[in-house]
Amino acid sequence: MRLTTVRTSTGDRAGRIEDDRIVLLPWNDLSHLLSQPGWQNLAGAHGETVPLADADLATLLPDPDKIICVGLNYVSHIEEMGRQRPDHPTLFAKYRGALIGPTDAVQLPAVSEAMDWEVELGVVIGRAGRYVAEADALDHVVGYCVVNDATARDWQHRTTQFLAGKTFESTTPVGPVLVTPDELFRPDGLGLRVQCEVDGELMQDGQHLRLVLHAGSDRRLREPDHHPPARRPDRHGHARRRGRRSRPEDVSPTRIDHAHHGGGDRRTRQPVRAVDCGTPDAIA
Repeated sequence: MRLTTVRTSTGDRAGRIEDDRIVLLPWNDLSHLLSQPGWQNLAGAHGETVPLADADLATLLPDPDKIICVGLNYVSHIEEMGRQRPDHPTLFAKYRGALIGPTDAVQLPAVSEAMDWEVELGVVIGRAGRYVAEADALDHVVGYCVVNDATARDWQHRTTQFLAGKTFESTTPVGPVLVTPDELFRPDGLGLRVQCEVDGELMQDGQHLRLVLHAGSDRRLREPDHHPPARRPDRHGHARRRGRRSRPEDVSPTRIDHAHHGGGDRRTRQPVRAVDCGTPDAIA
């Protein structure tokens, strides 16, 4: 299934995408739907439909319990940055206020001069667990999504802790859809192609093959709505020789190609636009 959260005139609604339509489901958002026992059957319900092309999509999971990100995970990115492969996961968090819809404008922080793009694969955890065996880890994954982890590099590298540059308000588009594992060739998401463009120029292009840590290899506490991005492929702006940064009115589509289990390629996209959110003295 391909599920989403859509804004309507009466509030947010969970939805199921069927071809070029969204079937509106009787739950406030995707988080609400996934919290229901037997949500897989409930998500197949009939209902009013709206055109996908005209839909105003919200962030998939507007109120996640936690957002844990894994840094330095693509081997190609580690190599381009000249770093050693880590022995343990490099983790940092985001706050829910950073999350926006897949086509909402990224609010460029007025206090940063080094905003960057990062296409990510988000892993959505739908079942709580602790000390989960690696062989059972994927039983807790309900699906995958596209995340653009727009990052203030100057704030990220002020200290050894990444968090300051990773969670500015309204900087992280999530969506447009949650894709359930049965839609993929591999339920762990390995082999997916991830890409990011900036104003028509391909900036990132990689596959989920050479990873230090993948969706089924972490034994940390897992709770519903926790979606850790698996981290970017190489060639983000900070590592590029030209030092390209995000600018107001940049359009940065991110996408992850995946194959439907019944045949035929599908692609999830985020056409993201960056906007300037004002000068520092205008921030309350």
